[in-house]
Amino acid sequence: MTEPSGTWHYGLVARWWDEFNAPEAQEVAFYAAAIRRFGEPALDAGCGTGRLLLPLLADGLDVDGVDISSDMIALARERATAAGRSPDLFVQPLHELDLPRRYRTIYVCGVFGLGGDRDDDREAMRRLHDHLEPGGTLVLWQELPWEGHDESGWARWLPGHRADIPRAWRASGDRRRTANGDEIELITRVVEFDPYRQRHVLEMRARLWQEDDLVREETGRLTENLYFAQELLLLLDVSGFSDVHVEAAYQDRPAAPDDGTLVFIARA
Repeated sequence: MTEPSGTWHYGLVARWWDEFNAPEAQEVAFYAAAIRRFGEPALDAGCGTGRLLLPLLADGLDVDGVDISSDMIALARERATAAGRSPDLFVQPLHELDLPRRYRTIYVCGVFGLGGDRDDDREAMRRLHDHLEPGGTLVLWQELPWEGHDESGWARWLPGHRADIPRAWRASGDRRRTANGDEIELITRVVEFDPYRQRHVLEMRARLWQEDDLVREETGRLTENLYFAQELLLLLDVSGFSDVHVEAAYQDRPAAPDDGTLVFIARA
């Protein structure tokens, strides 16, 4: 099911994220070090089902979570309760962020630009700034538009290379077994690509299988605004951030021209 949020992170897709998207050790170490360096409390903005939030809580850090998906927040709360923890978790889109406290550190991992338009993104950046204490730090992880694409994928930015959009559904997709023995299958296709607006729309078909019987199928859409590095730097600037520097993600070095995944670190 698609809720009117521009994202597909509900129902079976939320369950998939909960079951199969464990964090890598370097990710947890990076954000734990950032929080210890820049200070607590911290906010996981776009926390999903708690992929990063829960191990950081287990590390003794004071971290709240917020996400647009009520389904993902419910799963995060369920996991936190099972671990004997009770973090403050909120269901809000980032462009409507309105939380009861301010933070020394806010991190945004892979969700900026999802679900809305560029006006929403500008408002989201402003609200992230306003939810930081004076001198607080934003840590923004972002893939650039070419990351993860081969030359044929990157070519769709050029005229004459989008004739296959919308793409047809594949017959089958990535199918995995869950902890209770069910299987979830995901099939994704591109349905819109607009180089002028720097935006694409993807469609996801999620299927639930039980003993080779298809028992449920859900379809959702994800809109994503695509950002290059210089546009993000301008957006940080007009939102009131300063002292911005950019790193290659999780590599402890300044960003270089061939880096497709970056971390922007900016002070409020």
